[in-house]
Parts: sequence; structure tokens; C-alpha cells
Amino acid sequence: MADRAGDDDKTRRVVFVTVGTTSFDALVKAVDSPTVKQELFTEGYTHLLIQMGRGSYVPTKSEGGSSLAVDYFTFSSSIADHLNSASLVISHAGSGSIFETLRLGKPLIVTVNEDLMDNHQSELAEELADQKHLYCARPQTLHQTVADMDLNSLVPYSPGDATPVTKLINRFLGFPDD
Repeated sequence: MADRAGDDDKTRRVVFVTVGTTSFDALVKAVDSPTVKQELFTEGYTHLLIQMGRGSYVPTKSEGGSSLAVDYFTFSSSIADHLNSASLVISHAGSGSIFETLRLGKPLIVTVNEDLMDNHQSELAEELADQKHLYCARPQTLHQTVADMDLNSLVPYSPGDATPVTKLINRFLGFPDD
């Protein structure tokens, strides 16, 4: 049994899902769907860890074996450890979650919460997706994004260059591009 646990550690590929401090049941339901879980398993991921925030939807736990092992929690004092151990991060469109994940160089799928009014966070996610730093999805398209993603095509984000973010903020505020 000890040998098997060692083998599991070498082949463990974790997908960490975070909704931040909000409620984003549509994202939790999407990643808990058989379609998305099967796509992740097909892509070689072994574990799905969901930070579900204030949501009311409770994912289905499973032990893995011939499918994805699924676990969840509501909040953590720090998600840094979860981000560090992740092979893939699926996140809400909060700028803190986005930039913390990109700073760590982790592949990222940002899922936009379309239920939020005046959601400028989606503009940030879409701009960073256009620059190929991450993938952007909606809950209903998440399975297709996972199926189609090519993580080798992502461009590392350089945290020292604030120009793209500055341009996005200026555009949002109505200032002309330089």
C-alpha cells in the first residue's frame, strides 16, 4: 500500500477550482458535472479540489480510482498551498485570483459569472485570454474549453509589465488608447 501511495504522488495531477469569497454555484455545478469531470480525467487530471465559497450547491465527493477524485471545502485562510500544488486552476474572474495564479505560472481557466451586474471582471479575463495568458469560459462552455485547451499555447504572464492592465483600465474608463 505504501508503494501505491508513492506512485499516486508522482502521477497526482490536481485541478483546483476557486470561487473566492462569493457564491458561484454555476461554476461549482459545471465542474461537478459528469461531462467536465470526464474531460478533465481524459486530459490526465486525477484530482478535483473545489473551493465553493458561500455557495449552496454541494459537489459530489468521490475517491477516484477509474475516475476523478473529488473533494471540496468552503473557505481557507490561504489558497496559496492549493494553487501551488495545482496542475490546472479553474477560477472565478476575480482579479486577485487571476493574478495570484498567473504569478505562480499555473495554467488557468477563468470562468465568468454572468449573473453579476456590470461585470468588469469579465473584461479583464477576456483581455488576458486575448493575450493568451489564460483561457476564458462561461459555466456552460467550460466542458468545451477543457476539451479544446492546449496548455502549451499559453504565454507566461510577466507581472512586471502593467501596460496591458493599464490599457484595459483606461479603455474601461473611456480614455483613448496611446
